[in-house]
Parts: sequence; C-alpha cells; structure tokens
Amino acid sequence: MAEHLDINRAVDRPQQYAELLPQLRGLISGEPNLTANLANLAAALRQALGFFWVGFYLVDGDELVLGPFQGDIACTRIGFGQGVCGAAWQEATTQWVPDVDAFPGHIACSSQSRSEVVVPVLVEDEVVAVLDVDSDRLDDFTEADVEGLQAIASLCSELFSATANG
Repeated sequence: MAEHLDINRAVDRPQQYAELLPQLRGLISGEPNLTANLANLAAALRQALGFFWVGFYLVDGDELVLGPFQGDIACTRIGFGQGVCGAAWQEATTQWVPDVDAFPGHIACSSQSRSEVVVPVLVEDEVVAVLDVDSDRLDDFTEADVEGLQAIASLCSELFSATANG
C-alpha cells in the first residue's frame, strides 16, 4: 500500500492525473473493503490536487447518502434530482458547474463552495454513487479535471462491482 503520493505540481493537470491514477490503483489494490477504499480515494484526491472538498454520496433507495469524504461537514442526504449531485444521479451524466450559485436548485452544503464537478459512478449502467468535488474558487475546474475525475469514477465502478460480486 502506498503511504504517500508522488505528484509533480509543476506539470499541467492532465499530467498530474496521469501520475495520480496508477498511484490510486496501488492505494486500493488488495483491500476488499469499499468504505476504506473510498475514504482513501477521497483523501488522496484532496491531498494530491488540493480540492476544497472531495467525497462520495452513495445511492440508498431514493436518496444519496453521504459516504467517505474529506473537507468541511457536508449535507447528509440529497434527494433524487436535487442539487448538482442529485442531477448527476438523475441524468447519469457528469455535472460541471463553474458557478454553483448559477445552478438552479443548488444545495449549499457549504457557503465556501463556488464551483463543482460531480461524476456518477456506474455499475451495469446504473448509478450507485457519485464522486463530488468542490472548489472554493469560481470556475476552478477544466476539461482535464472532468476527464481525470471520470477516470477515477471508473476506478470506483470497479470497486463497487467487486464488492457486489464478491
């Protein structure tokens, strides 16, 4: 298991994600517990890329329930279709929001959150969770962040699949 991350902050974001993804795979390799893996992934993303808030919301019936996260206290439950996370769940698509105040129905779990990316985690075309990443700066995310976070959500899909099958 990796005990630290080696990310070159002098390179651009696509390169940082390219360096991060294999380290994340190593971090979770051999650990069967979903909660432990999601917790470490959230911590690693926040540590490596300096995001304000990183976490997972897990589908539980007709709500998303707060899962492992790193950052300030968060909303515990989010309804289907509500806010950015609920929209990602309902639409099963990534939500890239440069200004959360401009997003209709945004749920302000933290008044410091200014921009957000939420990526659905899919297993057999069904959303089982969302990866939620917030910044305390407006328009802080790029296409490279969206693509990198989608790759990480794909890794999470593998974790959920392994947990369901094993």
